[in-house]
Amino acid sequence: MPTSKQKRQAAQRHLQRQLERRAELARKRRQRNLVLAAALSVLVVIGAVFLFSTLGDDEPTDAAASPSATPTSATATSAAVPGECAFLPGDPAAPNVTDVGQPTTPAETTGTVDLAVTTDQGNMIFTLDRASAPCAVQSMTFLADAGFYNNNPCHRLVNEETFGVLQCGDPSGTGSGGPGYAYAQEAPAGETPYAKGVIAMANNGQPDSTSSQFFIMFQDTELPPQYSVVGTVTSGLEVVEKVAAAGNDGSFEAEAGGGAPNLPITIETITVVA
Repeated sequence: MPTSKQKRQAAQRHLQRQLERRAELARKRRQRNLVLAAALSVLVVIGAVFLFSTLGDDEPTDAAASPSATPTSATATSAAVPGECAFLPGDPAAPNVTDVGQPTTPAETTGTVDLAVTTDQGNMIFTLDRASAPCAVQSMTFLADAGFYNNNPCHRLVNEETFGVLQCGDPSGTGSGGPGYAYAQEAPAGETPYAKGVIAMANNGQPDSTSSQFFIMFQDTELPPQYSVVGTVTSGLEVVEKVAAAGNDGSFEAEAGGGAPNLPITIETITVVA
């Protein structure tokens, strides 16, 4: 029979083995937690990279103002220096190009200029603001003088709760046409630049992609500030409202939003009057 001393020694050995097992279990838990933490860190980094890459590539710049597709993102922010306009030639072999030459850098960057716009649905006056977007004003007046806008259908209408625009300025009526040159966006000032009656220039979501197409807000419209505000409709906005009230056919819905106006409207002439 074991003596009391032997019993105490056995109990001590048993306790020592328990302590060793607990220490080993604690060491394994720490290792497992370190591995899990490292894996989680890698996943966080991968997730962050994926998030930033998708925001850069696919974030919608708005479904309304692109000439031919959803202005996906928002990243059309090439900064134009006021009064210095780089009109960049495009591919002359591209489809739907109506080549009328290129404008020069504007001599004036202040004041306003009026355009008389006749359409088959009624007439309007556009008042362009050189200080707001001197390059866009220079381009638009140049194209008006060249007859570029004559007999242009307004090809796209968007009717949404916070988004109401009529888009024009493509002689081909396809949404992909233009004059064969483009230039930098001129970021608008103010917190709500796309109010009812404002005229802004379309782009395709990339820097230096503003050209001939423009859109008219027939209601306050929510857009990121990436479309040059060229002026306002100071007379005849009811013409656009009449077209808007008839809705659109949804033909642009899949790629850019909206569609051709159910009540067609064609710009017959745009003439510089002041």
